[in-house]
Amino acid sequence: MRDLPVDPGTGLTNFRRYTWWSLFGVTAFFLVFSVRSRITDPTVPVAARLAAVGALTVALPAIAVSISRRLPRADLDPGGADPAGRPPVRWLVAGGAGAVVLGGILLALRDYGLWSFGPAMMVSIVAMFLPARRRWLLIATAAAVAAVLGGVTAAVSEHAVVFAAAFPAGLVVFTGWVMLGMLWAWDVAERLNAARRLSAELAVKDERLRFAADLHDIQGHHLQVIALKSELAARLAPADPARAAEEMTQVRRLATDALRDTRAVVQGYRRVTLEEEIANATGVLAAAGIDARMELDPAAASHPLPEPSRHLLGLVMREATTNVLRHSRARHAEIAYRITGGLACLRIGNDGAPGPGTSPGPGIGGGARAGVDGDAGPGLGTGLPTLAERLRAAGGELTWRHDGDDFVVTATLPVGAR
Repeated sequence: MRDLPVDPGTGLTNFRRYTWWSLFGVTAFFLVFSVRSRITDPTVPVAARLAAVGALTVALPAIAVSISRRLPRADLDPGGADPAGRPPVRWLVAGGAGAVVLGGILLALRDYGLWSFGPAMMVSIVAMFLPARRRWLLIATAAAVAAVLGGVTAAVSEHAVVFAAAFPAGLVVFTGWVMLGMLWAWDVAERLNAARRLSAELAVKDERLRFAADLHDIQGHHLQVIALKSELAARLAPADPARAAEEMTQVRRLATDALRDTRAVVQGYRRVTLEEEIANATGVLAAAGIDARMELDPAAASHPLPEPSRHLLGLVMREATTNVLRHSRARHAEIAYRITGGLACLRIGNDGAPGPGTSPGPGIGGGARAGVDGDAGPGLGTGLPTLAERLRAAGGELTWRHDGDDFVVTATLPVGAR
């Protein structure tokens, strides 16, 4: 038996080894026990003893290989040539033939107690490869056949019919119960290991999505501001070269900041915070020619939120600012942040939001429409609908309202949310 590679630290390799030896050990013991006395009995014909030894020699390796083929699963041997759990028909036939020969020899010798050991064990081995609902159907059928065969043979030979019929049937059920019970324990452990591996893979994928979302937020935000300032510089160049040069200097600084932030995200150090985003938003909106007013409740400054809450509200602040720049012709914007009744409330409003089907036209801050989609569709960690789901998961709420030219985003979050 070979041990297949599994995740270290789970103990599944040792449990597989234990299960294999338990199943094979029980089977080999009962097979040898059933014919041992007959093989060593000098009164038994030599041909019968040689046939029993030959059948035993064929049955034991076939059973060992069959058990080995049943225990590995696809997640334990992804590079294997054989699909895990596929019935090894040739080995099962060989093992079944050996078990039938052993049972036939003992039955011919009128051993009505031991003849059914070989067939009963082989029935359990075959049942391992069947679906759960069919296993016990096979065992029940085999028990009935064994009872009829043993009873009829005993009746013809004028022996105890009840014992000859009941013992084989009970043995088939008993061996099936024991061996399939051990196999059931292995299957449960294997499924738990597969679930653990799946959970680890999902955690990795979630982290990749989080990283992609953060990188998208950083690059999208900086690139949007760079585009706006570059456009402004191009317009100012003919009339005010000095102001245009100043805007391009800020573009260079923004590009440097974007590079620094990207490196920080790669290293896993950067976390968006509400304070930083409010400060950045007022500066960026002012650079875009938007009159941005900020209302900060003193109580909010004296009761800072936990870092996860600050991060989440910071993402809302960033997304709302990006929407103002991309999807509106706003001339005024208001940012209000306060803590009341155990709730942190962030409100961002602006005018100049076009109605459905209208275009804000060209100009700084212009875009396709005033919307809630932000820079990307749902599922990328950005956009108001996605952020609303994240706030709900944290016990908060994110709403937005479009009334005429006004567009207002409101985020609330419990002060102790984590």
